[in-house]
Amino acid sequence: MSDGTATTTDLDVRLEKHRVELTGYCYRMLGSSFEAEDAVQDTMVRAWRSYDKFEGRSSIRSWLYRIATNVCLDMLNAGNKRARPMDLTGPSPLAQAALTPRPDNTWLEPMPDARVLPTVSDPAEAAVAKESVRLAFMAALQQLPPKQRAVLILREVLAWKASEVAELLGTSVASVNSALQRARATLAESEGTEGAVSDPLDEEQQKLLERYVAAFEGYDMAALTALLHEDAVMTMPPFDLWLRGTADITGFMTTLGASCAGSRLRPVSVNGLPGFAHYKPDPEEGGFSAWAIQALEISGGRITGFHCFLDTKRWFPLFGLPLQLEAEAHQIE
Repeated sequence: MSDGTATTTDLDVRLEKHRVELTGYCYRMLGSSFEAEDAVQDTMVRAWRSYDKFEGRSSIRSWLYRIATNVCLDMLNAGNKRARPMDLTGPSPLAQAALTPRPDNTWLEPMPDARVLPTVSDPAEAAVAKESVRLAFMAALQQLPPKQRAVLILREVLAWKASEVAELLGTSVASVNSALQRARATLAESEGTEGAVSDPLDEEQQKLLERYVAAFEGYDMAALTALLHEDAVMTMPPFDLWLRGTADITGFMTTLGASCAGSRLRPVSVNGLPGFAHYKPDPEEGGFSAWAIQALEISGGRITGFHCFLDTKRWFPLFGLPLQLEAEAHQIE
């Protein structure tokens, strides 16, 4: 009995040490935080059930990736491609801004870095991993057919050999190379809207974020305008509205978004980008209520993308954040 328990515990440990990287893989494949975690759980259950058939012909890691790939491909058979608002419609002029929600499964979802980025000692490897979960790259991945998506992630992000990917997918090296070539061509056509974010943030970027917090919490539109690129983009899933340009963004914030004046921001790491948990004043309960997870894209010393994910009851628990802040809580660190 004790031997069986020890074996069970050992298998648990061996499987669990791969959870974060597998979640990252499934997230890149599916574009959904919760579907990725479901896929990994399904992978772990399948691995448990079939472990007695695992004969060690490959490493446990590659075996788990094979199972996870099959799980994701099955989930993607429904054909749903998750997207950002700018992938679906053109920008709305402020005068025509309307908050029209679309179903949850429309949207590319945010993800805390800690759930998808394993700790690695190589800075170059860490940088590639971060870049590969950023929103623009994730949106481009969603344009690829599922098998091309798997090939690109395994080859380009995880640095698997073509022969390893061919074995995992049960295909030929030539087929893998062809799929990779087509995937690269599709990505090259995708419009890159995202600038380079240093890892870790450089001093200029840190100061930009400090000025952003001061401008946003002070609701100082002149100061905010100075920080935004003239073609900056603002999105607010689950609404399909998106805005381009400082005038429309600040105009929205002082009209439809005016209730966010006096908000508080707390830093979070989201999709390899700097971000904030946004709490806005709660006139009924007092203090501040969760309102959005913000992910910021930065390029050339300016904010180019300002993405607000508004489904707080889903996102704040995922990020380990409370749904309410006391009136003074933001001042206590």
